[in-house]
Amino acid sequence: MSLTETLWWYLENILEYFFQMLPCMSISLALFFLLRPWRRRRLDRLRLHSGPLREGGLLLFAMFAAGLAALTLFPAYFWTARHWRGVLDGTLPLFPPVDFHIQLQTLQMEPFREIFRAVRGPWVMFLVLANIGIFSPVGFFTALLWRRPRWWKSLLVGLCTSSAIEFIQFFIGRSTDIDDVILNTTGALAGYWVFWLMRAFFPNFTGKFQCQPKGGYYYG
Repeated sequence: MSLTETLWWYLENILEYFFQMLPCMSISLALFFLLRPWRRRRLDRLRLHSGPLREGGLLLFAMFAAGLAALTLFPAYFWTARHWRGVLDGTLPLFPPVDFHIQLQTLQMEPFREIFRAVRGPWVMFLVLANIGIFSPVGFFTALLWRRPRWWKSLLVGLCTSSAIEFIQFFIGRSTDIDDVILNTTGALAGYWVFWLMRAFFPNFTGKFQCQPKGGYYYG
């Protein structure tokens, strides 16, 4: 494929994944606002204030986390229109059966094997870049929204989250690959360094994403 065709193909796949994320993202959006009065009462009891930037950051992170769950914690193509048409007309099961013999045969626990295959074709390269990119917000938002951000906290969150996802995917008929954990953790760490650069250049701005006491002093 030409460079233009490859880029267009990447864009089509990104859009396809984004549309699969939308249902769960919409649910998280509704839950965020339903739970907001409870969160405000809890912050009032702690004499803390969550400003508009922090609320916006929390909302984006909640929607991203829900979208990530849609892509990783359900069977492949679960949130596509094609799947639901098949479910409604009775031609497809809601949850396809899982053959654990095949799951064991395809279990990939050799580090870097799939990563080294990335040079062989655009699809594998897309998966490598996607596994890094989709976990960058995990490292970025945990550093931005948590107190006392540290690189190892973002790395640990990325590692634990990715490991849990790969474990669950084994039981829902998805591929389980140690390289996904490596790439996801790398993405989370990259997200932290994006935050680090942002804080280095705009420290007052990043401070507004933290809870503050009612008096308005920085609480970090």
